[in-house]
Amino acid sequence: QVQLVESGGGLVQPGGSLRLSCAASGSISSLYQMGWYRQAPGKQRELVARITSGGSPNYADSVKGRFTISPYNVGNIVYLQMNSLKPEDTAVYYCNALLTRWGDREASDCWGQGTQVTVSS
Repeated sequence: QVQLVESGGGLVQPGGSLRLSCAASGSISSLYQMGWYRQAPGKQRELVARITSGGSPNYADSVKGRFTISPYNVGNIVYLQMNSLKPEDTAVYYCNALLTRWGDREASDCWGQGTQVTVSS
């Protein structure tokens, strides 16, 4: 079994910062990519940022220059540093991993339980 455990969400004022963390554990054979998605009320889940095992990041246009995703090579933990937060960043943030479980031949997606980020004065 594989688990993604997130932490770091909360309430912050516009212009503030938060750091989210996500730790992947369990029967992981290969971890190809980790990332963060978010879903605001009434909207579809969207990609925020992701990073490959080789360290190549990819960001949504809406967060470029404000958010930074870290490599996850140490301990299978990925961080999302969020600066200059805006009210429109308010959403539930979900950690995602593309991985192969021990005994499986194909890669599959795994999701965390989600953590709420609220940006409001």
